[in-house]
Amino acid sequence: ASCVQYRLVVRDVSTLQILQLYTCLDQIQYIEWSSDSLFILCAMYKRGIVQVWSLEQPDWHCKIDEGSAGLVASCWSPDGRHILNTTEFHLRITVWSLCTKSVSYIKYPKACQQGIAFTKDGRYMAVAERRDCKDFISIFVCSDWQLLRHFDAETQDLFGIEWAPNGCVLAVWDTCLEYKILLYSLDGRLLSTYRAYEWSLGIKSIAWSPSSQFLAIGSYDEKVRILNHVTWKKITEFEHPATIANTKTIVYKEVEKSPSVETERLSFPPTRALASSLFSTQSKYDISQVPVSLQYIKPVADRANPKMGIGMLAFSPDNCFLATKNDNIPNAVWIWDVQKLKLFVVLEQLCAIQSFQWDPRQPRLAVCTGNSKVYLWSPAGCVSVQVPMEGDFQIVSLSWHSSGDSMALLSKDNFCVCYLEREEV
Repeated sequence: ASCVQYRLVVRDVSTLQILQLYTCLDQIQYIEWSSDSLFILCAMYKRGIVQVWSLEQPDWHCKIDEGSAGLVASCWSPDGRHILNTTEFHLRITVWSLCTKSVSYIKYPKACQQGIAFTKDGRYMAVAERRDCKDFISIFVCSDWQLLRHFDAETQDLFGIEWAPNGCVLAVWDTCLEYKILLYSLDGRLLSTYRAYEWSLGIKSIAWSPSSQFLAIGSYDEKVRILNHVTWKKITEFEHPATIANTKTIVYKEVEKSPSVETERLSFPPTRALASSLFSTQSKYDISQVPVSLQYIKPVADRANPKMGIGMLAFSPDNCFLATKNDNIPNAVWIWDVQKLKLFVVLEQLCAIQSFQWDPRQPRLAVCTGNSKVYLWSPAGCVSVQVPMEGDFQIVSLSWHSSGDSMALLSKDNFCVCYLEREEV
C-alpha cells in the first residue's frame, strides 16, 4: 500500500497492478496494515481522524474521530481488530474495537520515543506512563485490555521500552543523559539493572537477538555492549575505531567506475538508453588490504543530538550476525559474528548510510546510501545493484517483503519494488 496525498493505493506485490483505490478525507500522514492484512488504517493527524479500509469488503468503511482531543499517533493492536490512538499532549490512549465498537481509555501515557510495546505473541502490551513527575509501567492483557501489573520504573526520564522476542523480559532504558537499562519480568519484578558508565551521554539504541539470549546496547561512546540472558551481565563489547587493523576482518570498499562506451555506437543525438548509461556511474566492491583507515567525522560538541555513537543496530534472523552503524563513521556498516563475538566484515561505502535491513528469511543485509543503488551483503560476498529508474531516484529507506523474495525501495517522491531471484538448490 502507498499513499499519494489523500489517496490510498493498494497494489499486488508480484505485478504492481492496482487492486483498490481509496479516497480519504484529508492528506494521509501515516498508514499501517493490520496483522492479518485484511484492514489498513490511514491516520490524518492534522484533522484528528483515522479511517480504516477493508480489503475484502471495499464498500465497508470506518471513521474514528478523536474530536477536540486531537491525535498524535495511531497503531494496530496485534489482533488486527483494535486501534490505539494517542491524543494530543499525551493525555490518554484510546483503544477502539472494530468488532464491538467499544472504547477503552489508558491514562497518562508518556511522550517518549517508544512508549508502547507488544509481546511478539500479541498477548500483552506494556505502556510507559508519567504521573506526578515519576515514570511507571502498566502491563495490559490484550484480549480484554485489563490491567495485569502496574509498577514504578526506576528511571529519571524513561526513553523507551521493548519486549524480548520470547515475551518474558521487558527492557526499559533511560534518557541519554543517564546510562541506565532496567530489565523487568512479566509480573513487574526488577530482574537486573545495567550501567556501563556515568557522567556522559549514555544509551542511543538497543536490539534484542531473535532468540532473546542477547541484548545489544549501542551507546554514545561508540561501543556496543552485549548482555546475556542468564546473568544480565556484559559478555563483551564491540568497539568501532576509525582504523581496522585485524587481518581476519574483511573490508569491502565501494569504488566507482565510469562505464566504457564503444565509440562506434555513439550517435548524435544519443539514444535514451545510451545517454543514461553514459552519465550513470557504476560501482563495485574491492577488498581492501588491512590496516584500513575509515572516514571519521568529529562531532560538533556544542549542538543538541550530536552525530556520534551507535545510531543503528540489528541482528540477523538466524541470530548469527549483528549489523551496526557508528554515526561518527557515517559511511561504514560493521557486521559482527555473534557466535565468535568478533568483527567479521566492514562495508565502506562512498556515501553515508541511510538505512539497512536484514532479509527476514536468511542472513542477507540490504543497505542504501541515498543514491540510486542498493547494496546486498551475505556471507558469500557483496554486490552493488543499480536501480534502473529514469531521473534522480535517491533511495532513503528500504523494506523487505516477509518472504525475502522482494523489497520496496523508497525515495522522497517515488518507490519501486526490487525482485530477487531465488537460487536453485
